[in-house]
Amino acid sequence: MAAAAVPLALAAAAAVLKAGHWRLYADRHRIHLTPYPRRSCPDCRGAGGRWADGPFPEMEACGCWSERRELRIRLLPLPARPDEPPL
Repeated sequence: MAAAAVPLALAAAAAVLKAGHWRLYADRHRIHLTPYPRRSCPDCRGAGGRWADGPFPEMEACGCWSERRELRIRLLPLPARPDEPPL
């Protein structure tokens, strides 16, 4: 019964992440969710930003993604590096 629920839960989670415009990265040490630009944004049209005018043009990040927080969930501690003593 539980084995049948896992694919359904994964499909539901993928649909929610896609609808909320999140990118998911997961490994055994962490789960990392980062926002990405919306294609329907009237300001950037999915490009993620716009060029500022002036003598030194720069790319300004659009608020449709840059004002949203990144979410990080730590699962397992990272392995110690060989050159560092254990804590």
